[in-house]
Amino acid sequence: MLRLLVVIALLGAGGLLRAREHVALLGTFTDRDSRGIYVVRLDADTGALSTPELAAELSYPEFFALHPNGRFVYSMARVPGADGKPTGAVAAFALEPETGRLQLLNIESTGQRSLCHLALDATHRMLVAVSYGGGYVASFPVLADGRVGPVMTLLPQTGPLGPNTARQEKPHPHSVTLSPDNRFAFVADLGVDRVFTYRLSPEDGSIAPHEPAFATFAPGAGPRHTKFSGDGTFFYVLDELDCTVTSCRYDAPRGVVEPFERVSTLPADFSGQNTTSEIRVHPNGRFVYAANRGHDSLAVFERNAETGSLTRVEIVPCGGKTPRNFSLTPDGRWLLCAHMDSNTLAVFRVDAATGRLTRTGPTVAVPRVVCVQFVN
Repeated sequence: MLRLLVVIALLGAGGLLRAREHVALLGTFTDRDSRGIYVVRLDADTGALSTPELAAELSYPEFFALHPNGRFVYSMARVPGADGKPTGAVAAFALEPETGRLQLLNIESTGQRSLCHLALDATHRMLVAVSYGGGYVASFPVLADGRVGPVMTLLPQTGPLGPNTARQEKPHPHSVTLSPDNRFAFVADLGVDRVFTYRLSPEDGSIAPHEPAFATFAPGAGPRHTKFSGDGTFFYVLDELDCTVTSCRYDAPRGVVEPFERVSTLPADFSGQNTTSEIRVHPNGRFVYAANRGHDSLAVFERNAETGSLTRVEIVPCGGKTPRNFSLTPDGRWLLCAHMDSNTLAVFRVDAATGRLTRTGPTVAVPRVVCVQFVN
């Protein structure tokens, strides 16, 4: 009887320990030493990281979309086309969220140039993805068994180019964010300084241009990534080229974003080269975070819940070189930052009262890491 109680106690302790870990999938560029998707565990009490392990071999898993049931995850991928050249694709995986183990279900290609970002709609019946290099937006149906269906929509982005001739030589859709009511997809286009709006049709997995079709941003801003506030009333646009965050009001019935404020992600005395990469809203809704590449830092802003305005709290070193992506744990206590050019991860403790960040522990090596997705 005593032995049985000991076994039960150990199993219970193991369950508690597992519950106190955050599991993250790591996306990478596979042009050098990386082999695909990696998994890492973050201790919820101390912030300590496990040694990253390979979860699945895949070409260029640059970004992920997690199914709300925790059983499926979707990744960018590149697969050979008919001419042998790489094409943009979406890979569907069965996921074990407690461990991060992945089993490939299928891959569907657009037949066009590579994809860079994707989002899963709230009904779990369609994905929307964008291609920076190809200048197009694509949609895919999602099947009941978690697999992704053949591409349903391919729409080119168009518009007058921005003034930065080196980076705005053509349309460059960089990310897609879905509206909280699941009616619209908002596509940030770095090349034409616009955020485009598309109507979602989960019934068949298609999208169509909305009217009005877009919101215009400052010339040369280069919209990259976007996030809604938790209450869905404000929309934040990270501008890659001029290193700002543009705050927007969101008119949900009309599906319209209206810019009203711009704040810099950089110190006033910085004069070097920099581009921004990722933006996140803290789970408590009070803070917004943005990453700088070049200055290699994380900017922290306090958010006014009534007006949507942002006030800078601090800018801190990111702990590595070229922070391409970062993510907050679901409880908002930790921030995990991925550095593409130093091939490292760094952990920060988040002060829930002030939003401030404190580095904890040593960095952990991951080759060409470019995305962090918590899955449990």
